[in-house]
Amino acid sequence: MKLIVITTPTFFVEEDKIITALFEEGLDILHLRKPETPAIYSERLLTLIPEKYHRRIVTHEHFYMKKEFNLMGIHLNMRNPKEPHDYSGHLSCSCHSFDEVVQKRHFYDYVFLSPIYDSISKVDYYSTYTPEQLREGARQGIIDQNVMALGGVNADNIMEIKDFGFGGAVILGDLWSRFDICNDQDFRNLIQHFKLLKELAD
Repeated sequence: MKLIVITTPTFFVEEDKIITALFEEGLDILHLRKPETPAIYSERLLTLIPEKYHRRIVTHEHFYMKKEFNLMGIHLNMRNPKEPHDYSGHLSCSCHSFDEVVQKRHFYDYVFLSPIYDSISKVDYYSTYTPEQLREGARQGIIDQNVMALGGVNADNIMEIKDFGFGGAVILGDLWSRFDICNDQDFRNLIQHFKLLKELAD
């Protein structure tokens, strides 16, 4: 099962070092999500990450960076719902219901389905699925290897995500909550936790 990490919405000093370390430990894909931020900051972050990892980065903003930095692709959501008219390449999007997955899945390389569990990073963003509904979704072929589980995914439930038939687990709050971007410099605890997640996902 793939392991995908979404960045924090804000930039911080150690970010490029942590992202590089995550890739070195086997991170499959990084989603660069920095809503409402100037492109120049994302560009600077990308220049600090070794080029060999750029092909495993998907951007949620400033879609021209896909070509400029030879990134993996772009991700569409409510803020950025349309790809550029001349775009070709990897494309993913966010979905929030089975119906949306059914409607969109054939147009994308993969889709995010959320929130599978109560969100760790978003307040009042609660799961809308029961385990029985998710198993039924897999039985009907709605959940498969091209659907990635997002929302509240952590070390305690990642095995269940795999059991439900998802093709990947999308990590956000469970990882970044282990590093205080304002006060911490030592990110070994975050990397150790990622290694645990990776072991469980494999």
